[in-house]
Amino acid sequence: MKKMSLLWMVLLTISHTFVSCKSEEKKEEVKLTSKIAEKSAKKEKRKTASFNYKPTKPINGTLKGVVELGASGFNSFIVAIDKNNNWEMKSKEFGNSLIAEGITNTEEVNKKLKKYIQRIIEFGVKPSNIHFVVSSGANKQDITILIKQELKRIGYVVNVVTPEQEGQYALDAVIPKRFEKTAYLVDIGSGNTKISYLDSDKMIGKETYGAKYFQQGVADTIVYKAVHKVAEKIPSNRASQCFIIGGVPYQLAKSLRKGNERYTVLNKDINFYQKVIKRRGEKIKSGLNIFKAINDVTKVHSVIFDWDANFTIGFLLATNDKK
Repeated sequence: MKKMSLLWMVLLTISHTFVSCKSEEKKEEVKLTSKIAEKSAKKEKRKTASFNYKPTKPINGTLKGVVELGASGFNSFIVAIDKNNNWEMKSKEFGNSLIAEGITNTEEVNKKLKKYIQRIIEFGVKPSNIHFVVSSGANKQDITILIKQELKRIGYVVNVVTPEQEGQYALDAVIPKRFEKTAYLVDIGSGNTKISYLDSDKMIGKETYGAKYFQQGVADTIVYKAVHKVAEKIPSNRASQCFIIGGVPYQLAKSLRKGNERYTVLNKDINFYQKVIKRRGEKIKSGLNIFKAINDVTKVHSVIFDWDANFTIGFLLATNDKK
């Protein structure tokens, strides 16, 4: 009988030990799962970070239109602007080729221009509030010269914007006032990349390689070093935020945008964009080389893409100041 009791005690001890081990094992499993979930959540959070700033909406804003002339078409924007230069995008069109389709007949160009302007007027913009701008680079192209001539006949002046003015206008439109002392601006274009920031209320602008440098056979390492050198001039107190615009950043932001948000925070890890590179090609790869060179220097906290602002909006803000 004593032997049986002793046997039961041994069995119960083994059983409790087994249950206890299983319980501890389960706890460790739960802990491990929690850690993995936490890491995944943090990783996902980094991918989908947001910029919560909301621009002040215009009060009793006036509708104004601006059209940027290009070799392959027009980009047009209609915004509401109030007396304090608060603005809101109302309509935007990119690469409209209704006019610049290789047409050389002046009568046909005139006709299409009038039709194009009429569409803007029908949106609610007064004819006197429609402006045309062209960058100094695009100004010398044959089709642009022809369009300028015809616009003059209709009664519109095409404003030629210098690289310095373009940088100033972009800075005014893209960086919100409250971030002017902590942020810098990057515009990665095909032909060049512009970096600008404010220093004692004065705009400082620098240019370097654009995203299509690969077409000239320039090595990635050479471009990286050149961009790195330019970015070194950005003051450390202006490197908390980077506001970014341009064709390459646009493609990067598309892969991250949530709904119709105005601002999209980009992932600074260029490896994140491998799918974008495969889909869009060499220009994205080269643009990311520029993107990385700047970020490596500034160690910027966040890179923010603006879906609405560009230098033409800054031009409108400047014309608004003159009134």
